[in-house]
Amino acid sequence: MKLLLTAVAPVFIIILFIYIKDKYEKEPKRLLIYNFLLGAFVSIVITTILYYVFDVILPLRDNMSVMQQFIKAFFVVGLIEEFSKYIIVRYFAQPNTSFNEPFDGIVYAVMVSMGFAATENILYVLEGGYKTALIRAFTAVPAHATFGILMGYYMGKAKFSNNRVVLNLTGLLLAIVFHGAYDFFLFIDFVPGIWVGAFISLFIGILLSRKAIIKHQNDSHFNI
Repeated sequence: MKLLLTAVAPVFIIILFIYIKDKYEKEPKRLLIYNFLLGAFVSIVITTILYYVFDVILPLRDNMSVMQQFIKAFFVVGLIEEFSKYIIVRYFAQPNTSFNEPFDGIVYAVMVSMGFAATENILYVLEGGYKTALIRAFTAVPAHATFGILMGYYMGKAKFSNNRVVLNLTGLLLAIVFHGAYDFFLFIDFVPGIWVGAFISLFIGILLSRKAIIKHQNDSHFNI
């Protein structure tokens, strides 16, 4: 039980942080829970199915080249995982009437991302123990949060724009790029010191996420 709590603690800290940052018009708690659960279960199922399909079409095995690792990071892991989150936000959260200001894109995308991260983290931590929990609390879980914020920023803009398709896909693309970059530098760990690139990409993602949060806070319809 303690190991399980350790696995989910960073997830709920991030959720609380985003909930507090939603300063002007809080989202219904029930809807937040639904998005979290969809991220935790539905997006994992979608991801698993897509992984299987991709493995049949273009199997990637051990001892892969740098180019194959690049394909795996961006076009397998990044694309599949972020797409599985995106379709939940796009077709469940975004059409909801409670999605009524740009900041809500960040809120719901983070909820879905944290649901996904919670399930993923539990699996890794139950296998790897407390050391894995500590490492992922400061790496993988915040990374999923930044992917969600960057995606949600544009999906929040899209809800109130005539250019909805382009903005939605921009959010998805940005999440894929940052997810892919983070994983790519970790995948090619056979290159000495290259793993630092993952933390540089995460740091840049955090800076952009901070700016995105402030921008949508300032642009809120309820900030009067």
